[in-house]
Amino acid sequence: MEIAYVCEWEKRPKSNHCPSIPLVCAWSCRNLIAFTTDLKNEEDDKDLSHMIHILDTDHPWDVYSINSGHTEIISCLDWDQSGSRLLSADGDGQIKCWGMTEHLVNSWECTQSSSVDGEPIVALSWLHNGVKLALHVEKSGSTNFGEKFSRVKFSPSLTLFGGKPMEGWLAVTVSGLVTVSLLKPNGTLLTASESLCRLRGRVALADIAFTGGGNIVVAATDGSSSSPVQFYKVCVSVVNEKCRIDTELLPSLFMRCTTDPVRRDKYPAVTHLKFLTRENSEQVLLCASCQMGSIVECWSLRKEGLPVNNIFQHRSPVVGEKQPMILKWRILSATNDLDRVSAIALPKLPISISNTDLKVASDTKFFPGLGLALAFHDGSIQILHRLSLHTMGVFYGSSGSSQRVGEEPAIKRQRTGGPTLHFKALQFSWTSLALVGVDTHGKLHMIRVSPSMGQMLDMNTLLRHLLFLLEYCMVTGYDWWDVLLHAQPGMVHNLLEKLHEEYMRQNQALQQVLSTRIVAVKASLCKLSTATAARACDFHAKLLLIAISSTLKSLLRPHVLNTPDKSPGDRLAEICAKNTDIDIDKVMINLKTEEFVLDGHPLQSLQQLIQWVGDFVLYLLANLPNQGSIVRPGFGFLRDGASLGMLREMLVMIRIWGLLKPGCLPIYTATSDNQDSMFLLFRLLTKLWLCSRDENHPQDPDETLIDECCLLPSQLLVPNMDWLPINDGVITKIQSKHPLRLQFGKPYTLPGLNPSAQVEVFRSPASQRMDHLRCLHLGITPTEDCKACTRCGCVTMLGSPNKTNAMRQWEQRWIKNCLCGGRNKRFYKNESMKRC
Repeated sequence: MEIAYVCEWEKRPKSNHCPSIPLVCAWSCRNLIAFTTDLKNEEDDKDLSHMIHILDTDHPWDVYSINSGHTEIISCLDWDQSGSRLLSADGDGQIKCWGMTEHLVNSWECTQSSSVDGEPIVALSWLHNGVKLALHVEKSGSTNFGEKFSRVKFSPSLTLFGGKPMEGWLAVTVSGLVTVSLLKPNGTLLTASESLCRLRGRVALADIAFTGGGNIVVAATDGSSSSPVQFYKVCVSVVNEKCRIDTELLPSLFMRCTTDPVRRDKYPAVTHLKFLTRENSEQVLLCASCQMGSIVECWSLRKEGLPVNNIFQHRSPVVGEKQPMILKWRILSATNDLDRVSAIALPKLPISISNTDLKVASDTKFFPGLGLALAFHDGSIQILHRLSLHTMGVFYGSSGSSQRVGEEPAIKRQRTGGPTLHFKALQFSWTSLALVGVDTHGKLHMIRVSPSMGQMLDMNTLLRHLLFLLEYCMVTGYDWWDVLLHAQPGMVHNLLEKLHEEYMRQNQALQQVLSTRIVAVKASLCKLSTATAARACDFHAKLLLIAISSTLKSLLRPHVLNTPDKSPGDRLAEICAKNTDIDIDKVMINLKTEEFVLDGHPLQSLQQLIQWVGDFVLYLLANLPNQGSIVRPGFGFLRDGASLGMLREMLVMIRIWGLLKPGCLPIYTATSDNQDSMFLLFRLLTKLWLCSRDENHPQDPDETLIDECCLLPSQLLVPNMDWLPINDGVITKIQSKHPLRLQFGKPYTLPGLNPSAQVEVFRSPASQRMDHLRCLHLGITPTEDCKACTRCGCVTMLGSPNKTNAMRQWEQRWIKNCLCGGRNKRFYKNESMKRC
């Protein structure tokens, strides 16, 4: 493990720093991090202890701070399953639900709130939505995604009519009260509270887990290691428009250290209580501590036969009678005496916890998801196997380095007299390949966790592990930023090839579902290497091409209601694939032109998208003679028969629409007045498509085609296509092993590196900005408020300048996400757009 970056809120802590104030952080599946701090901003002396800070991991300097309105210290943060909403709770019983304003990651508002006045919240969680995916490491070599990642039968915590999961959250208070808030479909909030048991007592620590049957399990302790750790089953229902909570006492346990004569009074306090996984209520992790050290125990709930008294042993058994069974907690493993634990992070990767995990890990060398992280008061972090609690890796803080188990440090660390810097909050990423922590000085640390946990792996094995996790992110829709942390520039080409091979082995239906996600993953990978940076432009252009094609085809309607199974768009694709004629007018003869008859208004409003298609075809053909190297944008389309065929279909469609509404045609600047530009481009495009339509046996363009393309710039004015914005994310800067030091509000650039050097071959730095979704020019300095994608950097105007329904429908497709599936952040018109 090595540190990736450190973000500093301030250069020194405030004078009245109180180490007892808890800090919390939460990592969403969309790689958004929410955290709190107990410091003051030096510039305006503003107290930050009641504020929530949210940042995107690729732009950690762009932190957005929410004035939460909490009157007490925030004790809990929890993201929902989609990574778009956040819960916060404080020491006064206030719970607030935060949602994105206009789906922007740097604009948040409180949408709902509930409270249990005067009751500090100790545990908080969203209700389960019933979606659970299992990851099968032993089948990582399978060619079927359905075998690698399977859907597990899991019931939601509460369902509406038709089985739809009901949204809401559950919290546990310090006095043993459980409160539930349900979000009704009409937007109102339904709340109820109930005691966990008849005799309410102090709850110092609690955690929440879910069962496959739709029940909720709460673990609670009063903080004393000599007291039992209690478990409760909570059932939530809605009866007569009222929320009802039923609780039931489950078997409890006493920590092993309290029964050990050597450690009976050594660890008096339980400092950490966590279920090993959110969907497994049968395994729990406990940590007991004193001022000098800690001990960690892992427990499992098992069914055991109930012993029968000797009086009944000689009784004749009844046919079919089974031995009575009871549930009982058994200790799985325990650590030796450790340094004092300050924070614990558990992995979120859904790997089954069983005794076979050790064998699978040793056979496949796949360790992500098997380790839990312990942070200690000396600033170090240990990764322990979450089943056996054996040490898998050690990290010695920002001044040290990572180390494999069994190795001796080169230089012994010297202990200092003052208080050491340590983590007060720690969280794993969703693929368990990164850790984020908040230390006692309010700094945010990002730590890279190796997939091999320090073991020596050959390159093929490491590539297989990264490929497995990229496939997992594609199937689940989770962000893959933390996987890219481990993809070195030399791996990019192999990862791209293997990812495409695995994708092509899936069935047609799954390929269609993942068609845009895999293109977005490929674009992210290409940005990691300067040798493949141009291909990232191609993949982004392919995303836009797919979106425009589906939009234009969706406008086609059958002439009569009684139509065959195929839609007009499918028939267009089929005819264009069979008809290899280079004359666009001859291809049109085989189509039913009545299916292309549309009102003039939508055609005219979509002219900017049609113009992009025409310009893109002209750009590809004009640059064909110069694209003998992959460093040029557009090279990826030379052998992409599917994309060239898609462009060919759209030219035919546009040609027909041009007969009905000439104003929708793309505009070309020709040197001759009688030049039929569409006819010329279609002829050359068809010749190029014929060379590459057979993916297994592609052919190089012949000399005649290249000569004709060489003449294109003298016949038509070739546009300067605007490609991807300059990538200013931190992911391209942390491929080396050297740690980075960042500061909030100050973008990071490598010393001596021209930020536009990577893409200046594609466009000049002073070129006009482009609205990448509307395909409009914004000028060199945009005058409108804009938003930019946090993943690919594509910029678009925040407000819509269009009044027509057709263009508004196009814009509505990208309200929540960008073309690549990434989230957007807001830029103001008076803000510098150099990074966009």
